[in-house]
Amino acid sequence: MANLNTESVKQRTYDAIVIGSGISGGWAAKELTEKGLKTLLLERGRDVKHLKDYPTTNMYPYEFEHRLEIPQDIKQANPVISRCYAFREDAMHFFVKDTEQPYVQEKPFDWIRGYQVGGKSLLWARQTQRWSDFDFEGPARDGFAVDWPIRYKDIAPWYSYVEKFAGISGNNDGLPQLPDGEFLPAYPLNSVEDHFKQQLKSKFNDRHVISARCAHLSKPQPVHLEQGRAQCQNRTLCQRGCPFGGYFSSNASTIPWAQRTGNLTLRPYSVVESILYDDKAGKASGVRIIDANSKEAVEFYADIIFVNASALNTNQILLNSVSGRFPNGLGNDSGVLGKYVAFHNYRARVTAEYEGLLEYTTDGRNPAAGGYVPRFRNLYKQETDFLRGYAAGFSAKRYFEEDRSGFGADLKSRLLNPKLGIWRVGSHMMGETIPKEESRVSLDKSKKDDWGVPLLNISMAYDDNDEKMIADYHEQFTDMFTKAGFTNIKTTDSKQAPGLDIHEMGGVRMGHDPQTSMLNKHNQLHACKNVFVTDGSCMTSTSTQNPSLTYMALTARAVDFAVNEMKKGNL
Repeated sequence: MANLNTESVKQRTYDAIVIGSGISGGWAAKELTEKGLKTLLLERGRDVKHLKDYPTTNMYPYEFEHRLEIPQDIKQANPVISRCYAFREDAMHFFVKDTEQPYVQEKPFDWIRGYQVGGKSLLWARQTQRWSDFDFEGPARDGFAVDWPIRYKDIAPWYSYVEKFAGISGNNDGLPQLPDGEFLPAYPLNSVEDHFKQQLKSKFNDRHVISARCAHLSKPQPVHLEQGRAQCQNRTLCQRGCPFGGYFSSNASTIPWAQRTGNLTLRPYSVVESILYDDKAGKASGVRIIDANSKEAVEFYADIIFVNASALNTNQILLNSVSGRFPNGLGNDSGVLGKYVAFHNYRARVTAEYEGLLEYTTDGRNPAAGGYVPRFRNLYKQETDFLRGYAAGFSAKRYFEEDRSGFGADLKSRLLNPKLGIWRVGSHMMGETIPKEESRVSLDKSKKDDWGVPLLNISMAYDDNDEKMIADYHEQFTDMFTKAGFTNIKTTDSKQAPGLDIHEMGGVRMGHDPQTSMLNKHNQLHACKNVFVTDGSCMTSTSTQNPSLTYMALTARAVDFAVNEMKKGNL
């Protein structure tokens, strides 16, 4: 019997375990397996295989029962997820429904999740900008969070490394707040987007419009073809899953690459309950999962553990990983686990019209979605009454306008021959929020999910800094739109709850000091050296840029460090 138990433990022992198969977990799996480590990749949701499991990817609108709309009964049953822009009939099978995975909202928070192999890498908006030293030095300069333990020079080579493999389209724009990278050809701006760019250039020396940088293969390179991916077809149906691999996802890129090494074991339907800690060895020994179907508890063992469950789920797992050494959560000597969580502020928009350039229109679709206005506030000096700043998206388009007045042959003729209207332009704010101790997640003391894991309490809200930033964005873009000759300018504030930006970050933040942070400069738990956290929970502050590219670069960098440390016998 003893021999059978020994054999069973051996069968469940790996060199490394990765928790979560989304955008950072996929990278962890790729890097670990390429370096020769037998790696177990755990995913709490179902399997989604590239090419095989995109059931709607080639469907026409008329082939959908509800013409891409969500039925009212589903909306009523899922009030949170229904607020997400991508929750439509063609992609709703990739979203977690409200009733299936409950959580506690101490304050309103729209938690948007995708529990399947690939996670939200199947659903992301694919915007990929590097962070700069304005971001990594920001907390130290402004005093709004602890100092990042890294600077841009530490991560720049790893940005290049992941960009070349993932495939990022963009231009080298020469902006210090938005470092250039290893780009495929950019998707061009249309005539009015370029008009706005030229107007800003002539009237402001510090404001710019660039082509949005995004994870699409505008011109595949040999490394992309070797992955089995092909050029983006500009279908803009990405949320359905792309059979061409035209955009970067774990399913199309990193996971199949890891599987090719022969070193990967993928286990879907594995809800991670906790990370096991060995008091005698003074390090983590493995992971306890609950099989999502059988509800059976199973333990797996490894020398290295990468936690990539997504920002808030990683907080939940670490908080639930208690032991004699860590009664308040794994690695939580500082008491900051679950605190200083932040997000992005996407509440504000400005729209307008433009009656010029009517000799032009657009042709086809732009998967990059148009232009991007990098942050221009509080860069070289504190010039406003709020901390940090915002970036913004910008796009312009002409629409066919139907005249449905009258009747008979004239009406029929007008409906058959719609005319292009004037240009309509729009911008949406992407603001940085401030990590605060009171912005936190914690485990509920009385409620558990179907697998026996305590529910997550989420307590976050906008503050006065966010309100001042929205007011400034409305004022500045109204001014810029006016100077560009746009008319009928309208400002809006959706007043939406935090969470719909889908950029929650923090709770397991990096830092120099173990007394005020959880992770060191290598994403390694200060107090448990063989556990690494490289998803959104590791972020010390949020920047204004989209964070996914930074998660990828931090993950590749941390794996390189971890494997070297393991070879030295330090883990």
